[in-house]
Amino acid sequence: MDEPIPLSLASSSKGRTSGKSWKTAKSATVRSHLPNGVKTKSWAARMEQTKKSLAIKKLENELKEEKEAEATRRKEVTAERRKMAEEKRRLQEDKAKMGARKAARLRRRAGRTKKING
Repeated sequence: MDEPIPLSLASSSKGRTSGKSWKTAKSATVRSHLPNGVKTKSWAARMEQTKKSLAIKKLENELKEEKEAEATRRKEVTAERRKMAEEKRRLQEDKAKMGARKAARLRRRAGRTKKING
């Protein structure tokens, strides 16, 4: 019996190829989204850039903390002043009340009341 000899498929550098002329050759997807400037830079250059950016961030954080500390101090001073002013006002009101009470007491002793004086 004559066994049919299998036909060999055309091979290429990328493996087997389809015999269909309308099919485009597929290639591996390039997944790197890094810009060419980063790809071409050396490790040392990138580390130097990283060091610079870290130093800048550290300085920015220090300045920010100083600013926040100053703002907090100002707020505390303002709150303290308000507290003192409120205390002073309260003491004056108490003093005025005491004066009114004493005056009422004296009027009662003299026999003058609200009913009589209106």
